[in-house]
Amino acid sequence: MGATILIFLIFTGATAVACEVAIWGPERKAREAAEARVRGLRAAHVQQRSGPLLRRQSISGVGFLDEILVQLRFIRQLQKAVDQAALSYRAGSVLALSVAIAVVTAGVSEAFAFFPFRFLEVLVAIAFGSIPILWVYRQRSKRMHAIEEGLPESIDLFTRAMRAGHNIHSGLEVLAGEAPEPIAGEFKKLTEELALGSSVESALHSLGERIPLLDMRFFVTGLVLQRETGANLVTVLESMAGVIRERLQLRSKLRAHTAQQRFSAALLAGLPVFTLIVFYFVNYNYVSLLWTTELGSKLFTYAVLSEVVGILVMRRISAVKM
Repeated sequence: MGATILIFLIFTGATAVACEVAIWGPERKAREAAEARVRGLRAAHVQQRSGPLLRRQSISGVGFLDEILVQLRFIRQLQKAVDQAALSYRAGSVLALSVAIAVVTAGVSEAFAFFPFRFLEVLVAIAFGSIPILWVYRQRSKRMHAIEEGLPESIDLFTRAMRAGHNIHSGLEVLAGEAPEPIAGEFKKLTEELALGSSVESALHSLGERIPLLDMRFFVTGLVLQRETGANLVTVLESMAGVIRERLQLRSKLRAHTAQQRFSAALLAGLPVFTLIVFYFVNYNYVSLLWTTELGSKLFTYAVLSEVVGILVMRRISAVKM
């Protein structure tokens, strides 16, 4: 009897996995992609006509919370970061998850008395609670970097389409169909806006708002000016693609030349944490004074804050925007 139940569970699990891989997974991904595209089009349409009315619906799933959260600038910036990262979440959900993680961390610290000093509990809770928000901004940064890396090739593709006799509208459709992701997805949204009756200028400005990269805004401005003045767009775009490539190459060389300095900064930032972990296991009575005495807790708090400030300062110094 036990063997029969085990075999039944194994075959049921295998069937469920096969259905997930072959049927449910692709259908769910297609549905999520369609919903994301509809949300992007709705936000662009609202921006043209009625202000932030419908965009408030994308902040959270509860109506009265939208009225409150939309007044907070941080929430609006977080929702913009979620949209730019092409995530299927909402800013309210990310904020709720962050608060839940912070509360659970503080509760666990309080229950097991990890930190005798209350300020350390709050600091650790805030650090763990900020992980979802930092992850959203990390995903946004990765996506913007991928778009920036693929933009010169996309501009060349658009230029070849223009040389072949296409107009701007059909050239944008070529980018939507043949450009690499995630650039193709953004131009698909643009062509869908055009298909729904939006003007080329407003659709291009919406693209510039969704992709806040300087190079993308140059590209959008060049297309808008060409429609207004009739300038030689092909020559301008060719020069723009060359400048973007040179800037990306220069940034890569700069990162290569400063690799040793960035490694030294990371080593300096991680050395206190590594030393604390080693002493925790090697000589606990020696290092435990940092959280078992009042003076040690104050010094430990000062050390943690100094470590965080030092990391932020070193990141600020080493961050070169090009």
